Amino acid sequence: MQRIRQHYSLLPPVIKFLLVSNSLIFILEGMFPNLLLGLFALWPVHMPVVPPHGVPVQPFYPWQLISYGFLHGSLGHLFLNMYALWLFGVGLENMWGSRRFAIYYLVCVVGAAITQLVVIDIGGEYYPTIGASGGVFGVLLAFGLFFPNQILILLIPPIPIKAKWFVLIYGVVELVFGITGTEAGVAHFAHLGGMLFGFMLIYYWTVEPPPPSPGN
Repeated sequence: MQRIRQHYSLLPPVIKFLLVSNSLIFILEGMFPNLLLGLFALWPVHMPVVPPHGVPVQPFYPWQLISYGFLHGSLGHLFLNMYALWLFGVGLENMWGSRRFAIYYLVCVVGAAITQLVVIDIGGEYYPTIGASGGVFGVLLAFGLFFPNQILILLIPPIPIKAKWFVLIYGVVELVFGITGTEAGVAHFAHLGGMLFGFMLIYYWTVEPPPPSPGN
């Protein structure tokens, strides 16, 4: 485990940028919903021959692999993702530094998008994906790996649980929900993809650790 930096910040630069940018883009969504969802949501690579009823057909663009992670469907969706990002990400950014944390977060977002596109293609469905959850789940995984014995207090039920068990249980629940189709409309496999790509990057860093960055 790496040592947390001496000057601990409750709002480090990358976390601050993500909180502000996601909030501002959510406001823009309310003003220009069709424009932002059409260009920046994650749309399937293959367009359907017969358009699904009630779903506009939009093309896939490469930048959507990242941009979808800055869009949210509701205020509650935005709040939960940003709260979890801050809660679990602050310790990681202080430990890794801002540059490494930003790389990790973006890899998780892109990995979640790739996973989601593969699942949609296999399932033959056509629908857009939005939300920072893929990146957040990657951050959750890293938190459980580096702070495994950190005690978390669940809301429902209100009991204490170690981070490592929380991450394991959450991952299993997401897998079950994804396979069974429970909670339709939630991109469970994207969440798992964010965790998987995050794990692979952490493993790669343990084998080939990146050079330390000065300052942040």
